[in-house]
Amino acid sequence: MSTKHPLHTSVLRPLQPVSRFIFASRWLQLPLYLGLIAAQGVYVFHFWVELVHLLEAAWGNPHALQALVTGIGYKSDATVTTLNETIIMLVVLALIDVVMISNLLIMVIVGGYETFVSRLGLEGHPDQPEWLSHVNASVLKVKLATAIIGISSIHLLKTFINAANYENRVLIAQTAIHIAFLFSAMAIAYTDKIMSSHAAASASH
Repeated sequence: MSTKHPLHTSVLRPLQPVSRFIFASRWLQLPLYLGLIAAQGVYVFHFWVELVHLLEAAWGNPHALQALVTGIGYKSDATVTTLNETIIMLVVLALIDVVMISNLLIMVIVGGYETFVSRLGLEGHPDQPEWLSHVNASVLKVKLATAIIGISSIHLLKTFINAANYENRVLIAQTAIHIAFLFSAMAIAYTDKIMSSHAAASASH
């Protein structure tokens, strides 16, 4: 006479209606991730608009140059008639900023969906991101904190390059916020390390 393993029986047991409803509520996050995809499309459009303006300004288009100067908030005592190194640097940093925010969106969309909604089934796919193979809520928080620090660094660099157009309190505030991001990321990483150590110790016992 055969007996079923209790664990096996519990795994095969169907979910109760309330449990099934609560578990299915995770799909309410799907429109949020679709909205982030739409937001990323806006960033892609903005990136190409700025890039086209930069190329046109390089060829002497005054309207494109004015659009760049207005977009980056650059001010000068003399009238800006041609591209200079500062404008180019600020525009390139703005483009890098868009790319880094896009990378942050991808981490949130792909990692968040994989962690909180449903598996993507990318195992064995040649384009599967390396970090996605071991992503969980803790890893995702650390990666997001690191990405935010990178974005904050770009913003801070843009501010210091264009420091003449900012008040001292703005410079101090942005620097303080960046330092706060650094300490927050260190705290998150340290907390994750402690939790991982405790989990490993519990598993060994």
